[in-house]
Amino acid sequence: MLMGTAPRPVHFLIKKEAFVGPLDPFLRSIGQLKVDREIADRTAITDALAVLRRGDVLGIFPEGTRGEGDFAALRAGLAYFAVRGDAPIVPVAVLGTSERRGRAIAALPPLRSRIDIVFGPAFRATDDAGGDPTGAGAPRARATRAVLDAATVRIQARLSEHLADARRRTGR
Repeated sequence: MLMGTAPRPVHFLIKKEAFVGPLDPFLRSIGQLKVDREIADRTAITDALAVLRRGDVLGIFPEGTRGEGDFAALRAGLAYFAVRGDAPIVPVAVLGTSERRGRAIAALPPLRSRIDIVFGPAFRATDDAGGDPTGAGAPRARATRAVLDAATVRIQARLSEHLADARRRTGR
């Protein structure tokens, strides 16, 4: 759903298990990136950083998989790409996809159900000064463990704020 509503094409890191049969060439043709979640997949990391270097949009599921949606299990990969790729983060809340009643296919919401997709303002993982979220002219941070840990905490807080705001705005 996000691919169809985003104002720019999004290149998602998608688990390698999805790249089977006819889905494999389709996903590759629309620019999706295969990732092996069991290892530090260097090819996926290199491909994702190349997306950011081109100025394109890299989509990341912040919890790495379907979570509770509260960002309690936020993975460090998001901070790594934001810091190393020198990229702003645009939070997106997708609400209404976890309603279980009436689903014909367990992984999809019921037909004609209401889905809200709420985009938030861009922010920097390493910018505490409240400056330009695009980072124009900002010094590039090194991806040290301390920087990534602090960025992960900052991202978790900002995503949680965005989710709460999206729920207030949509009444969900």
